[in-house]
Amino acid sequence: MIASVRGVVTATGPDHAVIEVGGVGLAVQCAPGTLADLRVGQPARLATSLVVREDSLTLYGFADDDAKALFELLQTASGVGPRLAQAVLAVHTPDAVRKAIANADTAALTRVPGIGKKGAERLVLELRDRIGPVPVGADGAAGVTGGSWPDQVRQALIGLGWTAGQADQAVAAVAETVDGPTPPVPVLLKQAIRLLGRTR
Repeated sequence: MIASVRGVVTATGPDHAVIEVGGVGLAVQCAPGTLADLRVGQPARLATSLVVREDSLTLYGFADDDAKALFELLQTASGVGPRLAQAVLAVHTPDAVRKAIANADTAALTRVPGIGKKGAERLVLELRDRIGPVPVGADGAAGVTGGSWPDQVRQALIGLGWTAGQADQAVAAVAETVDGPTPPVPVLLKQAIRLLGRTR
């Protein structure tokens, strides 16, 4: 099990980063919020979870051990694979996920592409007793920082599985609704996801 990697970031993409460790470049799948904090040429440390399949070995990376632990816990629920668990953490912070599950807030959980009402109810039923302590005031979506908000939202949507064209259309539609001070990026991202629905 590769529990973490530490090295220099040699490349980043919409949904992954390449970290060079001991002369070997490791491709690590990351949520947009994690990618936003990485800079090419700079050292980085990511908590990681290795997902082994018959035809692939995929390394998922996280900003901290808390997010990694939640990623692994989510996959113990019926019907939740690594991509869906990653999508949950792309839309919500770990604290917000715990709060939603503890409070049976299915509306918050269904904001994640790929999770419908029944899936959200199943997450609550199966994980409620194992989610751990919920910090007071835990709320909000995962922060995506760096760059202008259209770039951040577009990057996040692509990371969640939509095409560049779909992301561009959603960003343009959201931009038309912004009047006055720009809302926080997580709010804009949720709006874009709602506009796109669950189409791929």
